[in-house]
Amino acid sequence: MARYLDVHPDNPQPRAIAQVVALLEDGGLVAYPTDSGYALGCRMDDREGADRIRRIRHLDDRHHFTLVCADFAQLGHFVMVDNSAFRSIKAATPGPYTFILRATSEVPRRLAHPKKKTVGVRIPDDTVAQAIVAALGEPILSSSLILPGSTEALTDGWAIKEELDHVVDAVVDGGERGSEPTTVVDFSDGAPEVVRTGAGDPSRFE
Repeated sequence: MARYLDVHPDNPQPRAIAQVVALLEDGGLVAYPTDSGYALGCRMDDREGADRIRRIRHLDDRHHFTLVCADFAQLGHFVMVDNSAFRSIKAATPGPYTFILRATSEVPRRLAHPKKKTVGVRIPDDTVAQAIVAALGEPILSSSLILPGSTEALTDGWAIKEELDHVVDAVVDGGERGSEPTTVVDFSDGAPEVVRTGAGDPSRFE
């Protein structure tokens, strides 16, 4: 049975955040809120956690996960950001964007694109998500909580608890969230290319 943690969306309780971090450090899988619906997350080096996400969402081995970062400084440890990309990404974060960039050696090889050596990263504009990642001290390996047969991420923490009670270790309920996905911007070839339009305004990258 999953642990249910009801946290304040704007001022998450430090004790609750510490419990989430302890679960992640112990190999746990959590459902947590972001600015684009709820997501499933585990530690970056947790292979079993990644496999559990794939099983829940019915994903194949080619699915590319996102690294959810606490801030721009942390993001810079895991992807290569040139000067032009730096300015535009900095101006858009935190926010509902996912950026595809070349991975650094800090990213496990299995998480990077096999040919392009890229990985998706984001800094959500969500106080709860940022608090978890900051306390963990490393990015969360993450995937939107979109169940098989659905096209949108789940948005209600208690409904997630009822749906996934026996397949996740904790549900962090930070209140109702929107379901529109992130806007995805690919910087792998230098110039930005919007590959999916979502909640984030794509015009700044077009």
